[in-house]
Amino acid sequence: MSIRTLSTRIILMAGCHGGVCFGGVYPTSQVRRQNITKDKIPWLEKFPEYSPPYFDSDRLDGKPWADPVIKAGSFKWNVKDSTVDRRSFEGDYTIEDGYPLNPAGRTGLRGRGLLGRWGPNHAADPIVTRWKRDDNKTIVQNPITNKSILQLIVIKRRDNGMWALPGGMVDSGEEVCSAAIREFLEEATNSLQKSHDDNIALKSQLEDFFCTGKEVYRGYVDDPRNTDNAWMETTAFNFHDNTGDTVGDIALTAGDDAVGAKWIDVNKELSLHASHIDFVHKVAEILQSDW
Repeated sequence: MSIRTLSTRIILMAGCHGGVCFGGVYPTSQVRRQNITKDKIPWLEKFPEYSPPYFDSDRLDGKPWADPVIKAGSFKWNVKDSTVDRRSFEGDYTIEDGYPLNPAGRTGLRGRGLLGRWGPNHAADPIVTRWKRDDNKTIVQNPITNKSILQLIVIKRRDNGMWALPGGMVDSGEEVCSAAIREFLEEATNSLQKSHDDNIALKSQLEDFFCTGKEVYRGYVDDPRNTDNAWMETTAFNFHDNTGDTVGDIALTAGDDAVGAKWIDVNKELSLHASHIDFVHKVAEILQSDW
């Protein structure tokens, strides 16, 4: 699954029927996206009737990680602007009337919505896996496919109740891989509520393991929060515990933005937040596990 495969998919909306993509209501708001037909999603297609509503969530007000309102010369686009990386994995994006345009096309909504940054909002998604084992520590296989069953750590999101990878936003000036590790510890082990000594011990236990992470995806992602002027991009890493001795026995405790954390069997029936199932499928292909 290449970057281009994901980035050219239709942006998540409420659904399509008869060639019309019904905009639907933007998450946590009463704002409805403008309806768009599939052929009008690309910016190069003329659409004189296009006049979507504008929405910035009041949840962004006063947040140190959120951009201010755009003014002339406020930001440096397509470059690293101080500690904020405004470069897109998809290449240079267009600026129109001072606003960055979503490289995947029209979404039916202007503004930032729930996203803190104008333009690309960078996230990191750790995919922590192990083989499913029985009471004798033998790897369990699917009797139909004769392939080993993979297990994955997921968290339950507080905002929409969906199961997801324990990832999150990359802080200003932070390395992407470091963000993936930090988010895993915060959301799947509740590190923010642990004592300093406990966190030191946990990080020491996992330090070598997290050095083995392999990047499996980097680019634009479908996300219900995307707008015409702000969108999600991520880097997904697989951290695989082949023996099950490193993360297999760690007590999972939901923390930060999560309300649940658990191991789950990997298969094509999984329902996960945003594009997370695509990343997990890629890992299943790499590890040649059951799907």
